[in-house]
Amino acid sequence: MKSEEKIYGLHSVIEAIKSGTTIDKLYIQKGLRGDTFLELQRLISESHLNVSYVPIEKLNRLTRKNHQGVVAQISPIDFMPLEELVIQAMESGNPPLFLLLDQLSDVRNFGAIIRTAECAGVSGIIIQKKGGAPVTADTVKTSAGAIFKVPICKVDHIKDAVYYLQASGIQVVAATEKSDEMLYDVDFKLSTGIIMGSEGKGINPSVLKAVDKAVKLPMLGTISSLNVSVACGMFLYETMRQRLLP
Repeated sequence: MKSEEKIYGLHSVIEAIKSGTTIDKLYIQKGLRGDTFLELQRLISESHLNVSYVPIEKLNRLTRKNHQGVVAQISPIDFMPLEELVIQAMESGNPPLFLLLDQLSDVRNFGAIIRTAECAGVSGIIIQKKGGAPVTADTVKTSAGAIFKVPICKVDHIKDAVYYLQASGIQVVAATEKSDEMLYDVDFKLSTGIIMGSEGKGINPSVLKAVDKAVKLPMLGTISSLNVSVACGMFLYETMRQRLLP
């Protein structure tokens, strides 16, 4: 277990990237210029890092040190490559169950989902490098330590992961209210990847087009959707229910 920490300063962050340090998110001051900044931009592009360009006030809240317009948040966990994650899950002897989070943005929802995933026997969680919630102390706390027990993988694009899982013989199911089919119509005893969308936008339309099935939860009230961590729990426990049946 690694403690959450931050690296600040242009040269320090550049060296951290070059050394292969697991950087979960970069915060860069808007309008930053100069040759050293251009080198940092090149490394960011090559490494596909998750970056937010923010006002200097945000950086000053992150650290009181001389940050030079750059603060990097170091992940408390290491991420597993997708290929390794899939091979490990398929060699376990049980049908793999993956959870794909399409740019989920709230760190507490992320932590709650990880906690439920661990309880439901999820083989691994797949997230996108850019646009999603970072792994912070709040994520760790909300997960109740489950984040150190469930393998997590970062990919450039969720759609790439969908195609890779399908090529590996794993059905991919999207959770979306934009479907006429119900959750209970899916055979979750098969090797499965379940996609949950972001809090505000749901699943990206291009990702929806790539999945094998798109299904929804039945809703009897007037509110059209559930909190994503609650909906995710219902999908995972329906999967568990089916797999525990004789």
